Amino acid sequence: MKFSELNLDSRLLQAVNEAGFEETTPIQAETIPMVLAGDDVIGQAQTGTGKTAAFGLPILDAIDMSSTDIQALIISPTRELAIQTQEELYRLGRDKKVRVQSVYGGSDIRRQIRALKNHPNIVVGTPGRMLDHINRRTLKLGNVKTVVLDEADEMLDMGFVEDIESILSNVPNVHQTLLFSATMPKPIMRIADKFMTEPKIVKIKSKELTADKIDQYYVKARDFEKFDLMTRIFDVQGPELALIFGRTKRRVDELTRGLQARGYNAEGLHGDLSQDKRTSVLRKFKAGKLEFLVATDVAARGLDISGVSHVYNYDIPQDPDSYVHRIGRTGRAGHSGVSVTFVTPNEMGYLRTIENLTKKRMKPLAPPTDNEVLVGQLEAVKEEVKNTIGVDKNLDRFDYAVKQLLEEYSPEDLVKVYLSTTIKDAQSVPVKIAPERPLPSRKTSHSRSGHGRRGRFGGGRDRNRNGGGSGNHHSRRHDDRGGNSNHSGGSGKSGEKRHDSRNSSSKSKGQSKKNFKIRTNL
Repeated sequence: MKFSELNLDSRLLQAVNEAGFEETTPIQAETIPMVLAGDDVIGQAQTGTGKTAAFGLPILDAIDMSSTDIQALIISPTRELAIQTQEELYRLGRDKKVRVQSVYGGSDIRRQIRALKNHPNIVVGTPGRMLDHINRRTLKLGNVKTVVLDEADEMLDMGFVEDIESILSNVPNVHQTLLFSATMPKPIMRIADKFMTEPKIVKIKSKELTADKIDQYYVKARDFEKFDLMTRIFDVQGPELALIFGRTKRRVDELTRGLQARGYNAEGLHGDLSQDKRTSVLRKFKAGKLEFLVATDVAARGLDISGVSHVYNYDIPQDPDSYVHRIGRTGRAGHSGVSVTFVTPNEMGYLRTIENLTKKRMKPLAPPTDNEVLVGQLEAVKEEVKNTIGVDKNLDRFDYAVKQLLEEYSPEDLVKVYLSTTIKDAQSVPVKIAPERPLPSRKTSHSRSGHGRRGRFGGGRDRNRNGGGSGNHHSRRHDDRGGNSNHSGGSGKSGEKRHDSRNSSSKSKGQSKKNFKIRTNL
């Protein structure tokens, strides 16, 4: 389905078009009409399926720009997702001048209070910090029309059920509720029954790989080895048009700079780029004027790009469905394609999960030998010489210099010198790529009690959910409270309190919250 068929505000369609999105993803095609019609919606879909635009576009469409009230509230489990959602909604609503503000722990609350005084139309945030603002009376929800619970199973796993109920008690009785979750365990369904009215259900099945024309390889390498290995593989494979996926914006920037330093025609694509730059990069790539496009999953989502010969996963995706979306950019319209995934030793479990989803084994790819790299580079030079002789009409200007050189040197020696100056060893231009925080081991991810996460690498990010006194900063960075333990008159207590709150959804159905009608048909 085309976005133009959805009867959205023309300013939103313009933003969608500028972003390079043409056709809706399955969840967008099914969800957007329901949300526009005012229905409560439960959407079951994995990360990377375009769900932010699925709820974001109809919310942006309904925003009344003459009102100074907060009209939509989007609750996210982590600060990273809150920031990402805020950025995407800002881009989509920019032409309509919709104001979107994010609030999350670990950031200066005074700055957020000042921003909230500027009357945003939409607020995106994490539960703990939202409650903090509610209790400070800096977040007023009396006129909210739509509430989104994004990645609800993540919030359940993090012990945010009680916080969510407290937030919803401050929202008007009559409002639209949208819930998105990768899995639907019973506690999630209890939340849906308690806070939603006759919701429509949209279930997007995990996409299976059907492109048999894609040759899938993996390279086992330590993180600091990957960049040199990748450029050597480029020299052997000679990709015509390649997509390279990095896990973070920083990674994309570093890969792009490194490739450019080594002479590759590459540009990056991520959420921090201006719209003009993004449009320019996509136009060049689609026109074949750019050989390598380095992108994050979010930036590449929904792009309709044809002619991609190779996909390189510099970082293995955290979600197996994201792998399918990534490599699905190649092997289209009957053409063959190649995908190469770089895997560190501790990520081999993620690779096996991907293979279980795609039902296809990746072939191990040995690092290229020096001779293989040289042969590939020579082939590229020969192709360049052939193309230059065919199109450059000004070669005659070198006749005098050629005559002089041939009087002093043999043709063989001249060609050797040309090749030695043209072909550079990758190591001659050192590139350092900063390491990313390792993905959690699958064994750790599976060690939850109560409700495992099916179909998402055994549970996604490890957040030390056993509560009680962990000082591990990697776990804390996903805790939106960011150290504000007294943010809501006690709801930000120790990890033990948060652990207990997971079972709060099983309270008596008759126990009502202030200003909120609870359905009792469970």
